Amino acid sequence: MRRRDFITLFGGTVAAWPFHARAQQTDVPVVGVLSAQSQDSEINVLAAWRQGLGEAGYIGGRNVMFEYRYADGQGARLPMLAAELIGRKIAVLVANTTQPAFAAKTATSTIPVVFVTGVDPVEVGLVASFNRPGANVTGVTFLSNKLVAKRLELLAALLSEAAPIGMLAHALNPNTVTDVRDALAATAALGRTLHVERVANASDVDAAVATLVRKQVAALFIAPQADFRIWRQQILELAERNALPTSFSNSDFVVAGGLMSYGPNQADSYREAGNYTGRILKGEKPADLPVLISTKFDFTINLKTAKALGLTIPPTMLVLATAVIE
Repeated sequence: MRRRDFITLFGGTVAAWPFHARAQQTDVPVVGVLSAQSQDSEINVLAAWRQGLGEAGYIGGRNVMFEYRYADGQGARLPMLAAELIGRKIAVLVANTTQPAFAAKTATSTIPVVFVTGVDPVEVGLVASFNRPGANVTGVTFLSNKLVAKRLELLAALLSEAAPIGMLAHALNPNTVTDVRDALAATAALGRTLHVERVANASDVDAAVATLVRKQVAALFIAPQADFRIWRQQILELAERNALPTSFSNSDFVVAGGLMSYGPNQADSYREAGNYTGRILKGEKPADLPVLISTKFDFTINLKTAKALGLTIPPTMLVLATAVIE
């Protein structure tokens, strides 16, 4: 058998070899990806990240390898998972959302870290400044927590004037204090009552929604926190069962059956983070790459869900929508 035939015969099985075996066979950089969520919940955003990396000239399995670590909603595992990735001799550590970003920053002061976050990274202490992040950390922010008031305004426009709104926030998320504060201020400005339930696990979500239903809330507002992606189907099923209109910061929830979302185009943010990862692999330093701020925003409405809830979406609102699901 000729060598070329041998390579062709076995080429399709290389991807299934254990990672360490592939790494020994090739001399390509390894990128570690640290996520607080699950593999299933992060499929879309990480696909966008790989797209950006590809635009920078790096294709997985060809000239770059990936190591993924998922905490599956258990934030306490992130430091251990970050240490595992560093032990793999990675060239760049990509931190998917805020908690992984802090775990990555704590774990290494030398390996470049690229984060994607929905908060102000200067305000929370991830970087020194937007233009000169300093040290080994940079990334992309879409500042979704700054849009709480607008999201509540859009949701409230579909409800009767006296109807209270229910909110779910993650008990362990570092942004919960400010997210709840901003939501309470926004609903007060609208003359509304907001009932807040903090959750930390799947069973908490069931109990929290049951509590909000007893308080006769007319809609469910989900805090702009990535933690909820892992419970997306559970939240949507509870909302459908209790006939609750929903508001999210991520359009993926609306595609899956939620009523509406307003927030940054997260796919674009992750694509930008992929591009930054590629630039760092080519030799640029994180300290010299300014933190990028997402400038693309989506307002998505699911008309099928609205019809099932007996809601009529005003034409003025439909005109504002960037995507309408029928």
